[in-house]
Amino acid sequence: QVQLVESGGGLVQPGGSLRLSCAASGSIFSINAMGWYRQAPGKARELVAVLSSGGSRNFGDSVKGRFTISRDNAKSTVSLQMNSLKPEDTAVYYCNLQLRITSNLYNDYWGQGTQVTVSS
Repeated sequence: QVQLVESGGGLVQPGGSLRLSCAASGSIFSINAMGWYRQAPGKARELVAVLSSGGSRNFGDSVKGRFTISRDNAKSTVSLQMNSLKPEDTAVYYCNLQLRITSNLYNDYWGQGTQVTVSS
């Protein structure tokens, strides 16, 4: 059993900043990657940022240069620092944990989601 608990969402004005955190607990072993995805109303879920166990980072094109991702391995947490927020960043943000089962088999786990609203 794996649990992901997200925190840090809320309402912020355009140009502002927010920091999201996600803490993983339970049967965690062989983490392949941790990251964040988001889903706006009427749109598909999309990649925001992912940090692999090897340290590589992938960002969605719309957030490059504005968002950063970091991980505390000792605490199994991943954080997303969001700067220069825009109204189009408004969405529900989901934490993702990917565990490696075998060399080519993975299990994905998702948090419950946290709302981020960027509005004046």
